[in-house]
Amino acid sequence: MHGRETEVDTAMVIRDKLTTALKPVHLEVIDDSARHAGHAGARPGGQSHFRALIVSSAFEGLSRVARQKLVYAALAQELAGSVHALSITTRTPDEAV
Repeated sequence: MHGRETEVDTAMVIRDKLTTALKPVHLEVIDDSARHAGHAGARPGGQSHFRALIVSSAFEGLSRVARQKLVYAALAQELAGSVHALSITTRTPDEAV
């Protein structure tokens, strides 16, 4: 590898962790970093601000706060490190119309 580490694709890590934890029927993870260039927490290489739409039966019967806690738990390492901001939309399959 010529002494250089491969840059981590944070969006892919987020997708993988949410898929494992919540088994969504639909998942969108969008890197919104370019919209935040120059703002607090923005990094030159991006991968710091994300939006996620998660449709999962794991959210059935849960409040919005409880749903967000599930997402935050799945992404604790990223939220404590490289991810500065995450906008979350959570829905059950019945709510996804």
